[in-house]
Amino acid sequence: MPSRILVTYDGMARAFPHPVRRLLVLCVALTLVAGCGRSQRPPRQTGNAIVPVVTASYGAVSPTTVLSGTIAPLQNVGITSTLAEPADIVSVQEGDHVSRGEVIAQLDTADLRAQLQADIATAQSSRAKATQTYDQAGLTIVQSSNTVNAARASVRQAQVTLGNDQLTLTRDAALLKQGYIAQSQYDQQATVVKNDQQAVQSAQVTLQNDVSQVQTNGSTSSGLQGANVAAAQADVQTALAQADQIRVQISKAAIISPIDGVVVNRNLNPGEFPGTRTIFTLQQTDHVFAVLNAAGSQVVGVRNGSSVDVTSDILPGKHARGTVVGVLNAVQPGSTNFVLKVLLDNGRGSLRPGMVVSGTASLPGASGTRIPVTAFLDTTDSSVQIVRDSAAQTVRVTTLAQDSKNAIVVGLPQGAVVIANGQLGLVDGQRVQPQRQVAEK
Repeated sequence: MPSRILVTYDGMARAFPHPVRRLLVLCVALTLVAGCGRSQRPPRQTGNAIVPVVTASYGAVSPTTVLSGTIAPLQNVGITSTLAEPADIVSVQEGDHVSRGEVIAQLDTADLRAQLQADIATAQSSRAKATQTYDQAGLTIVQSSNTVNAARASVRQAQVTLGNDQLTLTRDAALLKQGYIAQSQYDQQATVVKNDQQAVQSAQVTLQNDVSQVQTNGSTSSGLQGANVAAAQADVQTALAQADQIRVQISKAAIISPIDGVVVNRNLNPGEFPGTRTIFTLQQTDHVFAVLNAAGSQVVGVRNGSSVDVTSDILPGKHARGTVVGVLNAVQPGSTNFVLKVLLDNGRGSLRPGMVVSGTASLPGASGTRIPVTAFLDTTDSSVQIVRDSAAQTVRVTTLAQDSKNAIVVGLPQGAVVIANGQLGLVDGQRVQPQRQVAEK
């Protein structure tokens, strides 16, 4: 029996004898050959590449720089105590909020109060001694003045006696000459006169000594007696100063918070002596610093008072507006790490020291020939392509400033047709068809 083939046509299965099968195979082969012949035809030539373009024109940009860093407290205060006294009370725990002037611990002051009473008693005793010294100085001054008066009287008395005896000697000399008295009587009177002269000299020396003594004693505010009074009064002041010093130590026994802040470390318990260690660490966080790290090129143009927008991945959707309060140069010689300190209001306490943040700082604006940043051919921002005579051409430029959308460049004339997308991979001389776009502002 001749072989048959089953062929499906219009959904119906039919059997054909062997001669018909050969004819069908031949038709299929011819169809395949004809189809292959059509696929080998050369492709149709395409038209010029359609490229988006903008016109380089005068404009301005507001550049920014994005920096990363951490949050730091406005103040970080470590509290120590110089008193060698044990703690009676510690009234705060770590994490507590404290106010400026609040007593957070109290040291024992029993021995200090006893010392204060002793110093007060010493001061009272010294004051009494000062009064005694003052009165004694006044008495000594009066007595010295009386001694001077007595010495003057003795001098005058000796001078009167000398005068009388000299007069007698003169008379005796006349009588001796006339022979009325003996030579011995005259010699005796001459001896009396010499003794009187020595008595006058002695009285004058005594007077001079007494006057010098009075001058040395001075008054209650000068001289020897004044010095004694001043020394006694100084003893009073010394005792009072020692008492004041003890009062200061007693006042330091109350450990007081110097800021409004948070206790981040407590290192003192009741009964312990403070020693030399830090007993409390407080942080003021109603205002905080964003300490942002930057390279030298990122801080050029940033000035104190510039505005910075601070965000954190930990606080999505929240922005904090701050002000630059310091642009700190590199601390280590040869380092290129700069620091931008930004002051932030943290009244709600959402920003905590140690948080990682990012800050967007505004740089000085610039104006000139403006093009979109998408026009640059690579990350160096030093070349773009323009359309000249319906063909692409590469032009070298210098970027002065840029923001997220546009850049101000030098080397490109205003009115040049710039290819807005520098990533199209066009080569110089390639024919293009410009499609104008509106530059974003």
